[in-house]
Amino acid sequence: MVWTFIARLVLGLVLSAISYALSPRPKVEKPQAAGLDDFSLPTAEEGRPIPVVFGTVLITGPNVVWAGDLKVDPIRKKGGKK
Repeated sequence: MVWTFIARLVLGLVLSAISYALSPRPKVEKPQAAGLDDFSLPTAEEGRPIPVVFGTVLITGPNVVWAGDLKVDPIRKKGGKK
């Protein structure tokens, strides 16, 4: 009775180790910084059609008149002196 429990426990551990060893590994890629082209920002274009919306609808990339001063500031790392 005790031996069947130990045998099942050892069999479970061996099968778990085999499953872990054979599982696919994800590829690790270096993340890239997002640019302004990666976002769907509101634009202001002449001649662009205005959608007619009834109810509550999510509009991607709406046409606006003024969005303020949109600019990109680079991230600067400061190194400390020792």
